[in-house]
Amino acid sequence: MLAELGLDLVFPDDLGLYERAEEAGIEHADSFEGNARLKAQYFAKLARLPTLAEDSGLEVFALGGAPGVRSRRFALPSDDPRDQDAANNAELLRRLAGAPATRRGARYRCVVAYLTRFDGMPHTFEGMCAGRILEAPRGSGGFGYDPLFFSDELGKAFGEAMPEEKAGVSHRGRAVRAFVEWYRTEGRVGSPP
Repeated sequence: MLAELGLDLVFPDDLGLYERAEEAGIEHADSFEGNARLKAQYFAKLARLPTLAEDSGLEVFALGGAPGVRSRRFALPSDDPRDQDAANNAELLRRLAGAPATRRGARYRCVVAYLTRFDGMPHTFEGMCAGRILEAPRGSGGFGYDPLFFSDELGKAFGEAMPEEKAGVSHRGRAVRAFVEWYRTEGRVGSPP
């Protein structure tokens, strides 16, 4: 999606900015927008380049919006992402045990923050997709909560969807497409921070 803008895209590893222990504490805001802004500021300061960062997660209405900004760390932390996904999914199913379909409404949310300078004002873009939490996982695709998230638009779990199907309706896809549309009409590549 970003390739169509004609930008030279780089990732932190491309710049020799390998993961540091201090990154574990970046996501301490209480909103997706706050976390996306913190990550954009952190990496823009290190890279001295315009930076795009995101934060996203699952919100279950019957759980007051949980896991929300704590989606990745909903259950006890693990060093292995596969173990963490399994623990998070088990915790979600435990909390919704016995809940009827009418109490399983959920949405994925994503906020993308773009900074031209680390000390500048970020532009933010949000994407959402609606669905519900299934009683058991379906499919082996995607990651995280995808096997439990039934997409209203696709009529299937994200875990059952092909990557291009999911990208067409996903929260991240929508947030990035909103950024792309803004960038085409209003965005400017700023000078390095």
